[in-house]
Amino acid sequence: MALPQLNVYRLDRNTRALITLAGEIDLATAPLVRASLAECLRDGIRAIDVDLTAVTFCDASGLNAFLTASRLADESGTTLQLHYPPRTMARIIEMTGSGFLLFPFHEPHAAGGPSHPIPAVPGGAL
Repeated sequence: MALPQLNVYRLDRNTRALITLAGEIDLATAPLVRASLAECLRDGIRAIDVDLTAVTFCDASGLNAFLTASRLADESGTTLQLHYPPRTMARIIEMTGSGFLLFPFHEPHAAGGPSHPIPAVPGGAL
C-alpha cells in the first residue's frame, strides 16, 4: 500500500508566508500541515496564505488541522487564509460553517486553475 504524499513549500516575505500544499491531506499527512503552520507562528509570521491549488484530497483531519491553526493564529494576532481549494474541499468547508478560513473573494478553482491572485505582499508579491 502506497503512503499518501503531501509536499509543503514555504515562501516568506517579511512577516507574511505563503504555504503551498500539493498532494493529499489526510490522517497521515495532517500532522505535517499542523507542524508547518505552527512553525509560521513560532517564526513571528503575521499573515499566512495557504495555496491549495495542488491539493487532490482533504479529509476531516485536514480540515481540523486548518481549524486548529486558525484558532492559534487568531490568539496570536495572525491571519490565516486558504486560497484556491478544490471544489469538493470548498463545499465541505462551507457546509461545516468553516467558510471564515477561505479568502473572502474565493471561488473554488476549476480544472483551469485559480481565478484570482493571492494578495500582494508589501515589498514584493508572493
